[in-house]
Amino acid sequence: MSYLQVSDKDIDTNTVVYRILFKAFKDVKRADFVLCNTVQELEPGSLSALQAKQPVYAIGPVFSTQAVVPTSLWAESDCTEWLKGRPAGSVLYASFGSYAHIGKNEIVEIAHGLLLSGLSFIWVLRPDIVGTDVPDYLPVGFVDQAQGRGLLVQWCCQMEVISNRAVGGFLTHCGWNSVLESVWLGLPLLCYPLLTDQFTNRKLVVDDWRIGINLCDKKPITRDQVSANVRKLMINGESSCELRNNVKKVKHHLKDAVTAVGSSEKNIKSFVEVSWLRVE
Repeated sequence: MSYLQVSDKDIDTNTVVYRILFKAFKDVKRADFVLCNTVQELEPGSLSALQAKQPVYAIGPVFSTQAVVPTSLWAESDCTEWLKGRPAGSVLYASFGSYAHIGKNEIVEIAHGLLLSGLSFIWVLRPDIVGTDVPDYLPVGFVDQAQGRGLLVQWCCQMEVISNRAVGGFLTHCGWNSVLESVWLGLPLLCYPLLTDQFTNRKLVVDDWRIGINLCDKKPITRDQVSANVRKLMINGESSCELRNNVKKVKHHLKDAVTAVGSSEKNIKSFVEVSWLRVE
């Protein structure tokens, strides 16, 4: 459920996530400066609206292309050997991040959909992805059926995997870091948001930038629709080619922003100058 709700009755104010977000929205109004991990050219309307209220600087993308520190307490698997020799762009990478949970029924349908697609995949499945009290959430026989074509890991270095030439698409929960990393590497997205800003991010990816598609347009999620959309994303056809052309354009915005004359570089310099003057 997004923090952008239709009405107050849709909001469960007792959740930890709600309290954290409410406090963040309240506290940011008192900030002297706001630094955003985005790029001016990608969200000009939203940034202009924010900048009319207070000093906001878009300084993204902010992430490391080198694995320096693990991003989770889960042990990381090395997927390099498994990816070796696989055709370029033939593997779908699937991950729902380090925090969000997903229902067992949804996991089952996605699992069957991946098998039905006939394509190769790496699927990151945290042991607690459904919940700590649901250890057996995959369909019976799935691991055996996926053998050779699918690799299941509890965690991995995401940038290392998606930068491999064999990976051609990303099934994602639309966490902002995952979106930026995927764009940086020119990968189209298959979107399945689960909570908070992920629904807004999905709107940018699918509707505004047109670099991704929805995993499932209707509820409940079905294996047939999962399979069809995995193939739509991964197999070279008119739709897949359009997505890949669009992601190249968005990628240029990210790359250009961090050059010496790019918008993010200029913004970080402006922030340093203005904040230094305020200190003096």
